[in-house]
Amino acid sequence: MPEFGYSYKVLEPERTVIASGRDLNIFFKEAVELCRYLKGRKLEEAKEILEEIIELKRAIPFRTFKKKVPHHKYDNTSGPSRYPKKVAKAMLKILESLEANAEFKGLELSRIKLVHLAAQKGYKIKKYIPRAFGRSSPYFRELVHIEVVGVES
Repeated sequence: MPEFGYSYKVLEPERTVIASGRDLNIFFKEAVELCRYLKGRKLEEAKEILEEIIELKRAIPFRTFKKKVPHHKYDNTSGPSRYPKKVAKAMLKILESLEANAEFKGLELSRIKLVHLAAQKGYKIKKYIPRAFGRSSPYFRELVHIEVVGVES
């Protein structure tokens, strides 16, 4: 099992839980926006939000990557937002892993707050599609790493 570094410095290891998803085949921009939306929330609340996204009942506001993004209603307001269903499924798996790590450490699940969520670019899968007259077009896919840190408050 490889050892991964994290972009978060753990100050109190006995109260902190960490989980990560590596080389996920999801959109990087949607992952960044979802991480921003979930940061600072309780673990149970974040899981409920992700389940609502998967059921297409809650839209996530897009703050940075919002060019040509349609407007939907979210949190009693309206603006550029989407339903990142595939990213929400991947994030839900990571939060379940975080929950299992917290149970193993003996922490109380209702008191865990998500203090750090980060999405980083991973490997680039390079593929090419053949075109007419001997040419080819790139068909690249970028993988994503997500890391989540929760602290018992």
